[in-house]
Amino acid sequence: MIRVASTDPWREVIGVVQDVHEDGVDQPAQSTVYWPVLMNNFEGQKTQLRRGVAFSIRTSRAGSQALMNEVQQQVWSVNSAVPLADPTTLGELYTKSMARTSFTLVLLCVAGAMALLLGVIGIYGVIAYTVSQRTREIGIRMALGAQRNQLTSLFVRQGLLLTAIGAACGLVVAFVTMRLMSAILFNVSPVDPLTYIVITAGLIATAYLACYVPSRRAATINPVNALRSE
Repeated sequence: MIRVASTDPWREVIGVVQDVHEDGVDQPAQSTVYWPVLMNNFEGQKTQLRRGVAFSIRTSRAGSQALMNEVQQQVWSVNSAVPLADPTTLGELYTKSMARTSFTLVLLCVAGAMALLLGVIGIYGVIAYTVSQRTREIGIRMALGAQRNQLTSLFVRQGLLLTAIGAACGLVVAFVTMRLMSAILFNVSPVDPLTYIVITAGLIATAYLACYVPSRRAATINPVNALRSE
């Protein structure tokens, strides 16, 4: 049972609907009560009539002009003086509500993509340069009987170990900082396992190539030439 004023009669609640985010999907849902269009003894008034009525139509033709024409004809068949005020679709309302948040997330995605690209290039460049600087060491190992596959595996393991340590530290920092973004996310977890897995796998694959390609190239040269390199 529910009533608005102490002088109003108690009214029975006949149903419960889902939350309605009147102020936007990024804001908490407010407490909302739906009342009949025509009521007696409401808010201290003997009779109250609401002049504005909103109807929701569920159809796959939402947003089409043909549908609006049919709706207008049905309304005019009841009262030709009643116009359709502010017809819109649920998708349009959602887009308007999320416009600012969507723009912010697009900027963050662009910045994140650039940071990821720079990170991939940096990882490849640093590891490849480090491996190339150890060409003399590769020559010494080959002169002592080391096989090419063994040398390649050695450098790849060392590079992937450093990459794994860096990725673990980066994930910890990401988990902490992403909590700060939960305020602009709606029904989305700031800790998305798929995103972290894909990005981490991409960085590890980049590190693998950065270790494998230079070390494989260095292992194929003549040991004498490798020993002469500085």
